[in-house]
Amino acid sequence: MMQFLIIFKSMIFKQLFDNKSSTYTYILASDKGREALIIDPVIEHTNKYLNVLSELDLKLVKVIDTHIHADHVTGLNELSKKTNCTKIMGEKSKSEVVDLHVKEDDKIKIDNIELKVIYTPGHTDCSYSYLMNDRVFTGDTLLINGTGRTDFQNGSAKDQYDSLFNKILKLPENTVVLPAHDYNGKTSSTIGNEIKNNPRLQVDSVDQYIEIMNNLNLANPKMMDIAVPANVKGLTTDQL
Repeated sequence: MMQFLIIFKSMIFKQLFDNKSSTYTYILASDKGREALIIDPVIEHTNKYLNVLSELDLKLVKVIDTHIHADHVTGLNELSKKTNCTKIMGEKSKSEVVDLHVKEDDKIKIDNIELKVIYTPGHTDCSYSYLMNDRVFTGDTLLINGTGRTDFQNGSAKDQYDSLFNKILKLPENTVVLPAHDYNGKTSSTIGNEIKNNPRLQVDSVDQYIEIMNNLNLANPKMMDIAVPANVKGLTTDQL
């Protein structure tokens, strides 16, 4: 499991990577010995997350999924059962185990860290992004040199176009993009770089974007039939 740890002044940022599903998980905390939150955990790595938290003397208080994932089983409920942390997803989520549903412009806070909620449907109808100062956690909405597929889980290329061009890409160009996946070894990008270089964003209209997304012809994720119902029900390891 690849991981990157950056300790800024009064903030810890850790990015971990699941090779099987190419998923990025993020651990955020204001400083050592403080409260922490995790974004998009993968259930197989629950103990790894707990070890990282222990090593940094952090207390997990909140865990967030950007949407109902189809390519891996979330560690959301597993982490909550082991730490009593609050499980958070967007108000459109169909998850049966969420403690707190958030909506557009809500704020999620721990210590001096604040995430602003942005509703970004398209990949799924329950996709949300989270803005923290100069970086944005985009889930599967905006990827590095790509965008999330829109052909299942009530996805909509039209909605995704709106989420991208009228919300995410309106952020300052130096905003760091932190996606839920990458398949080419890249760890981050910027809004400016994606506007200039992302091939799926080089379109002149919503109709052109819809045409691109409707002709990707991608196979379904291998874990889809297991992951989606498991993530809706919030299954833990002993229930899989």
